[in-house]
Amino acid sequence: MSFENYSKQLVRYPELGFSLDLSRMDIPASFRGEMSGKVEKAFSDLKKLEAGEIANPDEGRMVGHYWLRRPELAPSDELREQITAPLAAVKEFAAKIHSGEIKSPGGSHFQNLLVIGIGGSALGPQLIYDALGSASPLKTWFFDNTDPAGMDRVLEEIGSELDRTLAVVISKSGGTPETRNGMLEAKAAYEAQGLKFAEHAAAITGDGSKLDNFAKSEGFLTIFPMEDWVGGRTSVMSTVGLVPMALQGIDLDEILEGAAAMDEKTRQETDNAAMEMALAWYHEGNGKGEKDMVVLPYKDSLMLMSKYLQQLVMESLGKEHDLDGKVVNQGLAVYGNKGSTDQHAYVQQLRDGVHNFFATFIEVRKPRDGESIEVEEGVTSGDFLQGFLRGTRTALYEKGRKSLTISIPEVTPHTVGQLIALYERAVTFYASLVNINAYHQPGVEAGKKAAGVFLELLKQVRAALGDEAQTAEEIAASLNADAEAVYHCLTHLAGSGQATLEMGESAAADQFAAA
Repeated sequence: MSFENYSKQLVRYPELGFSLDLSRMDIPASFRGEMSGKVEKAFSDLKKLEAGEIANPDEGRMVGHYWLRRPELAPSDELREQITAPLAAVKEFAAKIHSGEIKSPGGSHFQNLLVIGIGGSALGPQLIYDALGSASPLKTWFFDNTDPAGMDRVLEEIGSELDRTLAVVISKSGGTPETRNGMLEAKAAYEAQGLKFAEHAAAITGDGSKLDNFAKSEGFLTIFPMEDWVGGRTSVMSTVGLVPMALQGIDLDEILEGAAAMDEKTRQETDNAAMEMALAWYHEGNGKGEKDMVVLPYKDSLMLMSKYLQQLVMESLGKEHDLDGKVVNQGLAVYGNKGSTDQHAYVQQLRDGVHNFFATFIEVRKPRDGESIEVEEGVTSGDFLQGFLRGTRTALYEKGRKSLTISIPEVTPHTVGQLIALYERAVTFYASLVNINAYHQPGVEAGKKAAGVFLELLKQVRAALGDEAQTAEEIAASLNADAEAVYHCLTHLAGSGQATLEMGESAAADQFAAA
């Protein structure tokens, strides 16, 4: 590996302090020529998307998350107003919360924030808070699942501070079960302390949605709009992410400007870091996602980056059909943790085990604010972190394991905005290279429908239970239902104390009765 090759394979944006090292992906020069037609189409597709053409044909929707950081790019005055007006309202609301102009009903400043959402409505705010929220004036918790024990744990941590806790409920439709359940659980908890939930709550939702109507009827503190041209996994720079960010005292303008700056760099047709990343993904996975992407940020505050990218990348690219209706089963699996924790977790397999991945290292050049002590003569903790990054990168490459390295100067709103925008652009380009719709999620909807079928059966099974113990097959026969599905309903009811279970020699012999 020569320094000359490294220099040629390094994309740098000096004014942003950003670089992308592709030297250890071993992409031959001829590959870019072979991909020229697809690359040209990808740039054309992006221009059309940003101009407001329908980019999500299955749902007939525009895709406008790039406009969020440059409203002047939006194709109409109405769309621009849908971006600029909420941004101003978000800043005003946060300022009133921080100053105490809007107080808790008990007369105290709000000191806590409870964000209630799922998927992109939680992952984006979680990433930002973990990366940038260390100095937040509001300590923040999340309801990001419908696990009742998980919600109980959060409520136990908040304890008697609910009166000083502002709840923000995020759901485009208002019908997403996990978010609705979280809101109702929170409402019950507030009421159990003699508090009115609406006096502590704000909503982010679509106009006329179930949540919008509920928030208005209950008298929430305020409601922020959520537009249908912004998808959940690309919503962190819409009101979905901006409301929590503003409340946490994070500089909205800086994160938007960082994203806009990366957008600008990744519109150019040369030295385009996002296109180079997309091409690297394509080359290493043979255009079929045959290799997983392991994301290794060497900075604690970016630990959630891999979790965030799981949704952004996998929900966008994991598709059965391409845009022509052909079965392609596309995707790119993402997992990761953080360096150098990974050194003691799964790097052993990455180096010596099954070769089914490529790595992405994220380097933060500034070790910490302030001076560092020496933990060994002439060596600091930050030196060790850099050493482990470089050592792991070298150890992987020695075994033919490929990697690329992203470098930023430090973790700030501007650089976090850059990283998010970089990956959003890479996903857009890659989707075009493999000819898929990155902006729908039919698999997610299929799971929701199947869950609805199960819940309806659960109601029937609960009603069928009596004092006399029965097997799953007996109950299934009375309901004309599938015995295994009925068995799962019964074990759930037994686990939650709504049924009794007498175990037999096998699952088929287990007997259930009403509790």
